[in-house]
Amino acid sequence: MDTATLAKDFTDLLKAGDFHTPGDRYWSEDVVSIEPLAEVPPSRGRDAVVAKGEWWYRTHEVHETRVEGPWVHGDQFAVRFFIDATDLETGKRRSTDEIGIYTVADGKVVEERYFYGQSVSGD
Repeated sequence: MDTATLAKDFTDLLKAGDFHTPGDRYWSEDVVSIEPLAEVPPSRGRDAVVAKGEWWYRTHEVHETRVEGPWVHGDQFAVRFFIDATDLETGKRRSTDEIGIYTVADGKVVEERYFYGQSVSGD
């Protein structure tokens, strides 16, 4: 499967509110997920990336998520996320913009790298 086709299906699933199937379907076994926060080390391997996502959903109440894209360039694609969520540990609600850059090899996502924008509210 080419990157453009994978990117469209991956993003269409996210837009439909399905945040589990894209990873199940398209992450490689050796996928690496990189967050921009120094206190969050890269997650390496499918099980670690799944665990990171499960932790996030367990510790946040999501009020709204919007997804835009994809934008494809060679073996990579970008997806923009707008997320309005409350951190259940701190009670702080924050709306943020986030860009995910996904790298594809052999029909699978081998890396996802996130870039955070300014908080729209909450900071």
